[in-house]
Amino acid sequence: MSNNVQTTKVKKQKVVRALLLVAGTICLALGAIGIFLPILPTTPFLLLAAACYLRSSERMHKWLLGNRWFGEYIKNYQAGRGIPMKTKILAITLLWAAILFSMFFMVSEILIAQIVLFAIAVGVTVHLARLPTFKK
Repeated sequence: MSNNVQTTKVKKQKVVRALLLVAGTICLALGAIGIFLPILPTTPFLLLAAACYLRSSERMHKWLLGNRWFGEYIKNYQAGRGIPMKTKILAITLLWAAILFSMFFMVSEILIAQIVLFAIAVGVTVHLARLPTFKK
């Protein structure tokens, strides 16, 4: 009887690890898209991907933290060091460019959509501004 319990437990652990691996990969993809699409928040998705990989695949977690685009960003954020000023300025500039473009050319006749986009931009701007500025 206890052998069946152990087998079932091992199977459940494998399923959970596989689901976390898939979730981590989806979060990583969304975080990468968020770099170019300011409506998607990059940082929460990257942090969630790191957490999913930490619990599912040591190899993928090490890869993510060692990645030349995401690794240093995640390490600095997790350590509370924040993000570089150049990154803040670039992110806020791209955010507002994309939001304003969307407001005036994509949803120009839908007031509620414009208000929502503006609110998102303000919220993300406040979040980025409040983050510590990382100085190398």
